[in-house]
Amino acid sequence: MSDVRNHIYSDSDLIEGCIKGDRKMQRELYQRFAPKMYGVCLRYAGNAEEAEDILQEGFIKVFNKIGSFRSEGSFEGWIRRIFVNTAIEHFRKKIYLQPITDYEEDTVEGKYLTVLDSLAEKDIIQLVQQLSPGYRTVFNMYVVEGYTHKQIAEALGISEGTSKSQLSRAKLILQDLVQQFIERRKKVP
Repeated sequence: MSDVRNHIYSDSDLIEGCIKGDRKMQRELYQRFAPKMYGVCLRYAGNAEEAEDILQEGFIKVFNKIGSFRSEGSFEGWIRRIFVNTAIEHFRKKIYLQPITDYEEDTVEGKYLTVLDSLAEKDIIQLVQQLSPGYRTVFNMYVVEGYTHKQIAEALGISEGTSKSQLSRAKLILQDLVQQFIERRKKVP
């Protein structure tokens, strides 16, 4: 897929064309934003196939709602919100949240390492994908998207406590996964 700088159409051209149902403009919009939005989908999905499903659902919503874009903020930001919300909706269809005890929550924060900073993006995505859907969704919403626990709770229909425990548990599991990853890396010559 091509780089945004190589496109000759402005965002407003794309928006206007898509509102009119112009297939060429729809294709152009898809090609321009699909790579980045696939990355968003991949962070929430359990695997590539699920990410592709979310990607397709997201673009359907973008094309259906494009007339409601008010040019307040960036167009890419508006599209990104649609994809995050689509991923959240996809997740909500199958609730996997399992609360953990306060004791477990307290021990997680003290053990969480910042080793993730030293890993490649693809490695991090693969590790995050190993989390259960509930842990993965809360982790992405809080750490990547910047949602508060209150916002997460409202979006997912859970309590703030459950959101906090999901995040804590996700961090603990990721710590273990990172350790395993590093150990495997050390064994490879």
